[in-house]
Amino acid sequence: MRSATLTFAPIILSASLSAQGVFSNNTQVVLEKVIQDYPNHFYNIKGQLIGQALQTARYKSTLEIPGSASSTVILATTTAGTGSDWRCVVLQTADFNEARNRFAEIYDQLSNSIITTEKQKTFILNGQYETPTQDRKYTEVLFSLLPGVGEMKRLHVDLTLNAADQGWVVALNVSDQGPREIARY
Repeated sequence: MRSATLTFAPIILSASLSAQGVFSNNTQVVLEKVIQDYPNHFYNIKGQLIGQALQTARYKSTLEIPGSASSTVILATTTAGTGSDWRCVVLQTADFNEARNRFAEIYDQLSNSIITTEKQKTFILNGQYETPTQDRKYTEVLFSLLPGVGEMKRLHVDLTLNAADQGWVVALNVSDQGPREIARY
């Protein structure tokens, strides 16, 4: 009996660890699903239409980082083509220290995490941390998917902390446009 237990223990432990995602967390799991749907212009995570103006449509996202304020999918059609963005407002607060701490926490959860796409291609999410300060109204960490190949070269993931009318906003964005071009709603 003891030898059977010792034989099956590694198998059970291995299955349990892979089910838990040893190298993942809830933020990384959500982001991985968003990135997996990027080639579809976020079609599979697009929920109810929130608003539409000229060449832009904004939808509620079906994926959200736990505890976040909101998540949206933005589709824009221009003469240059179709652009798509996923934006998650992770935190809105009047307290800078709370925003700075949540920004650092999200960064720690994402930095060097492993992202696997539908085609089982594996990428590492890599970005250089920048410490937010209260006198700077905008802080951004740009993440790259390494190696940057194929259509994933166009993908931008950025974590931002910026001053807003009523305090501070921490947001995570996935876009096929430059990070500065992301529609800010």
